[in-house]
Amino acid sequence: MLKLRQAVIVEGRYDRVKLSSLIDAPIIETGGFRVFNDKEKQCLIRKIAETRGIMILTDSDGAGFVIRNFLKGIVPADKLVNCYIPQIEGKEKRKPKKSREGLLGVEGMTDELILSAIRRSGAVVEGEEAEKARSLTKSDLYELGLTGRENSQRLRERLLRSLGLPTYLSTNAMLTALGCLYSYEELEKLVEALTRES
Repeated sequence: MLKLRQAVIVEGRYDRVKLSSLIDAPIIETGGFRVFNDKEKQCLIRKIAETRGIMILTDSDGAGFVIRNFLKGIVPADKLVNCYIPQIEGKEKRKPKKSREGLLGVEGMTDELILSAIRRSGAVVEGEEAEKARSLTKSDLYELGLTGRENSQRLRERLLRSLGLPTYLSTNAMLTALGCLYSYEELEKLVEALTRES
């Protein structure tokens, strides 16, 4: 079980249940979109962020990104860690059918995928050395051809699709997600492989 310094923000009860067997940290549910109008929950999240920081772990579908972006707007960036899970098609066992976008949420991810995403997110795991990986920058994205070039959009969409990440990520969101999941060297190899396929 990972002991985290940050509190973890998830969308719902089943996400909390899933995580409670994997991590030792406070886990707070947003209640989905209810957090938009729940001033008390917003206040609680801000206070916890001030004292110990928070890690946002929402589903990788459109709704999850809307909730994530809302939370990023109410908590200072230096008190926030983003943890991204990959986009994997499937259906949670407890549900009769797939979600609208047909993607697994946090509750449907394997333990290994969740723990790996947490470790790569930059969250502080008590008793473990933080990874000292080289941080990705916007300049790196340009060097790799993912921004600012003639075919950047096409390459970016192909890369995100191949990695199971949403293709509609903004440059900043893409930088954060890729930085959580891959080192510069790993990303460079992935881009080279895609370029060779063209």
